[in-house]
Amino acid sequence: MLMRVGFTLIGRQPWLGGYNYLLNLFRVLDKHASDEIEPVLFVGNASSNQDLDGFKKILNNNVIVSHLFDHDYYGLLLVRSLILGKDNGLERVVKSHGVDVMFEAATYYGWRFRVPTIAWIPDFQHRHLPDMFSTAAYWKRELGIRVQILSGRTIMLSSKNAKYDCEKFYPRARGRTFLVPFAVEFPPDVLAKEPSEMREQYQLPTDFIFLPNQFWKHKNHEVVIKAVRILKDRGKNIMVAASGQIEDPRHPQYYDNLQKLARALNLTGHFRFLGMIPYEDLIGLMRASIAVINPSLFEGWSTTVEEAKSLGVPLILSDIPVHHEQAEESSFFFDPTSPVSAANAMEIALDTCKPGPRFQEEEIAASAAVNRSRVFGRDFEEVLRITKAKKCKSDRRKTFSLRNL
Repeated sequence: MLMRVGFTLIGRQPWLGGYNYLLNLFRVLDKHASDEIEPVLFVGNASSNQDLDGFKKILNNNVIVSHLFDHDYYGLLLVRSLILGKDNGLERVVKSHGVDVMFEAATYYGWRFRVPTIAWIPDFQHRHLPDMFSTAAYWKRELGIRVQILSGRTIMLSSKNAKYDCEKFYPRARGRTFLVPFAVEFPPDVLAKEPSEMREQYQLPTDFIFLPNQFWKHKNHEVVIKAVRILKDRGKNIMVAASGQIEDPRHPQYYDNLQKLARALNLTGHFRFLGMIPYEDLIGLMRASIAVINPSLFEGWSTTVEEAKSLGVPLILSDIPVHHEQAEESSFFFDPTSPVSAANAMEIALDTCKPGPRFQEEEIAASAAVNRSRVFGRDFEEVLRITKAKKCKSDRRKTFSLRNL
């Protein structure tokens, strides 16, 4: 029986990770899920063709435009969802398009919402790194998670570490948490650009390490910049190229401060800020690099790591639990609080890894990525079926109370 699954845009700016997660999920469902799963994407009037082109290629006519999904409407939606239990207009639109299950990410549709709903929670960073959040941002995230759990949502998580955190911090969620690690399988057009041409286009040397993370404070670029200075002092001819979104909404000065740090350490020719680059260029630079580094202090399930794994690129990773879970083999680990530790791991990679592309390794990695994507699609489909079977319990109206938050 056909199951229509509703989604909204998770993010374009500033959270490209959410946007790419959703696009990748649709690709996986299109290729690996059964023909009975049909995604439907709801978007606001302000969504640009650039934002939607990638989705339309996969979903065809199942992209629904409505002002009820405008960013400017979100505040009113949230108020109605919390106080009244749902937004009647939004629910009518969703049900009119035959949606059987709704996917809820970075939003909330209410405790009286009559469509079975999966809440995807990427991580619990605010619990581990509260100093990265203002008081308002902390409680916005915390209360959002609490109302989703209190509303009886199915909770989908991407790592064992996140599942453990969820059941530890929110015991009410136990019995409703499902582990669905995402995987990345590249379509041919993403791999079309020649890696060596990408390296030349961005004027990078043959031997370089690539850091493709948005410039958010918890991504911890500082430790790599300081490690580059250490390696330079050791006589290593080191180059790190860093790409990504340059605006951190929680720490607006972060990118400028990183540039100041690199200048102060005299690293102009050793640490390159590339800013935002096209996705195909990013993948080309991954393939061309000696290794990809992710120094992050916290991750839910790293897209950067997953992409590098699918390309057979060596990884230099911060020593955090989810990185071990995600890429235990063929990775160089370092203490994310220690520039010396980072420098040591980078030096080993420089001495032992060759620049790409690595065609044989890519072929093996691509085959493994197909298998991981197949499991991703299968597990996600299973969570959809479990959620649909649950329906919406009638007693939610009686048990939900803001006082329980």
